[in-house]
Amino acid sequence: MKASIRTLVAILSAMTAFALVMPFSALDACAQQKAASTAEQIIGYWTLVSVKNELDGKVSESFGPNPKGLFIYDRSGRYVVLQFRPDLPKFASNSRDKGTPEENKAVVLGSSVHYGTYTVNEKEGSFSLLPEAATFQNWVGVEQKRFFSISEDELKITNPSGSTGGVSTLILKRAK
Repeated sequence: MKASIRTLVAILSAMTAFALVMPFSALDACAQQKAASTAEQIIGYWTLVSVKNELDGKVSESFGPNPKGLFIYDRSGRYVVLQFRPDLPKFASNSRDKGTPEENKAVVLGSSVHYGTYTVNEKEGSFSLLPEAATFQNWVGVEQKRFFSISEDELKITNPSGSTGGVSTLILKRAK
């Protein structure tokens, strides 16, 4: 009988320990799953909705009121960003290498393209880009930190050091 009681006490002790530890393990697992899902939510194709730049208290739309753009973040940590004004001029010469100074200036000011690698810092709600090539050469090889939030199919990115100065806020929608 004593052996049965010892066995029962051992089983109850193990069950009690499990019951005490399990909620904390489940909370930790949920937190880890949530954190992983935050980083994974950025993966995919995003279309540009708006870009607003704030500098010296003034807000401007770097790429106009209806910008065009595609942002791609893949699972392996690579990215591509394409941003354009919708009103870029056609070149009168019909040749990309024979643009007028005005046409070339409009294209440079009205577009931003870069690609490279990215890493997500889930605790900070940020990610860092490391451009390998860019239309703004000053960014190549220089880590670029961005803050982001995702709600449903909207991605909001804040760039504290935009390429034209100031703070840029971008709104993107998940491409369908």
